[in-house]
Amino acid sequence: MYLGLDLGTSGLKALLVNENSSVIGLTEIPYKVSRPRKGWSEQNPNDWIVACKGVFKFFKSNYPSEFAALKGIGISGQMHGATLLDLDGKILYPCILWNDTRSYMQADQLDKSKKVREISGNIVFPGFTAPKLMWLAQNEQKIFSKISKVLLPKDYLNFWLTGEYSSEMSDGSGTSWLNTKKRKWSEDLLSSSGMVLDQMPKLHEGIDPVGNLKINIAEEWGLSKNVVVVGGAADNAAAACGIGVINEGDTFISLGTSGVILTAKSSFSPKPDTAVHTFCHAIPNRWFQMGVILSATDSLNWLSKNLGKDLESLLNSLGDKIKKPNSVYFLPYLSGERTPHNDSLVRAAFLNLDIATTENDLTQSVLEGVGFALRDNLEALKACGSNITSAIAVGGGSKSLYWLQLIANILNVNLKIPEHGEYGASLGVAKLAIIGDTGVKPEDKLNFPTISKTIFPNKDLLSSYDDAYKRYKNIYPILSSIR
Repeated sequence: MYLGLDLGTSGLKALLVNENSSVIGLTEIPYKVSRPRKGWSEQNPNDWIVACKGVFKFFKSNYPSEFAALKGIGISGQMHGATLLDLDGKILYPCILWNDTRSYMQADQLDKSKKVREISGNIVFPGFTAPKLMWLAQNEQKIFSKISKVLLPKDYLNFWLTGEYSSEMSDGSGTSWLNTKKRKWSEDLLSSSGMVLDQMPKLHEGIDPVGNLKINIAEEWGLSKNVVVVGGAADNAAAACGIGVINEGDTFISLGTSGVILTAKSSFSPKPDTAVHTFCHAIPNRWFQMGVILSATDSLNWLSKNLGKDLESLLNSLGDKIKKPNSVYFLPYLSGERTPHNDSLVRAAFLNLDIATTENDLTQSVLEGVGFALRDNLEALKACGSNITSAIAVGGGSKSLYWLQLIANILNVNLKIPEHGEYGASLGVAKLAIIGDTGVKPEDKLNFPTISKTIFPNKDLLSSYDDAYKRYKNIYPILSSIR
């Protein structure tokens, strides 16, 4: 048996599978995000440990014989978060998350440093790890001076399980410290943000074993002391592994807290000026490119909270039939935006509201706004040479067929819905654990999933959505001028 853990922003998803990757059981343990100041986003790493213990308790109670036969664990996680440890491995500060924008000035400063884009293959975004450490050096010097190790969120959970300071290349790509082509830490990039190589964990490929489950944890939960823990993967790389997106041109679209269009690459071919991310994949000698929007399902959750209506009610009220684009526009920049704008200060907006605007209009415009932002990402990927005509849809938002149909219309892309798409990342790292334990070739294990449904663009609506997107594109310059 193999366990895949996905350390997300809102909770820890877990999937127990057998050696054939068939799902035995699944669960999710939620935890909270703290926002103590405007633009800040933090989590207590201890909450991840509590969640992991909750996962173990669930499987031990509900699948006792299967859980006792556990042979390997893989962990995926939200990227970019800075988890700071002292010499004793103790937490020094709340983990600063991927959607925290406090370090936007430091990111801009670092992005202007010589060779940063050349070595990393990417713009330095405010959400990346390196500018967070620069902010700490300038604003929390006492904390900064005590930092012995910086771990990404999933790597802290890996440390708790194994006692090893480890990371892997797909997650490391989002720090602005990795030589993404050579797949190793860059001492030049580390030095640019006031860090040294000794503060970094050891790098592995995602399929590599990094250690065994600590004896005390194994004994507490009735597990073998030989349970292997592999390097794992960043969340999107893990999702790609879960659905077999590993070969040149394979693509998925993720509707999670953030929104992503990711396409696999067989070589390192960055184009940072597009604000497209170029990262290492979780398996050797592979890379991927992706466009990222910061608020996908977050936008819908925000609307739900402020209207006092649950998501199901909001979506059901729209009916089943997709109409022409709404006259109300929503720009989903609740936490700023990455691709293609790289703008941490821009904020969301509704436009074209009038006295007749209804709750349904607002819901429709939010769904469309996220779709238009994804279209921005698609156009940026096209500028990098990608030709995307179909994609696998994953993430919690992919449960809404209505939303997927809207997105298919906006992008003019066929969307394929896999079984267990909402657990893509946890399935992906469970497969990495199988590979690490058994030695099977990645190409033989990381295959395409069973597709339950394919959504095709409505050709009668394509032109109207194209026109609406053109109008949408004209709005950002106006918003960006308002600070």
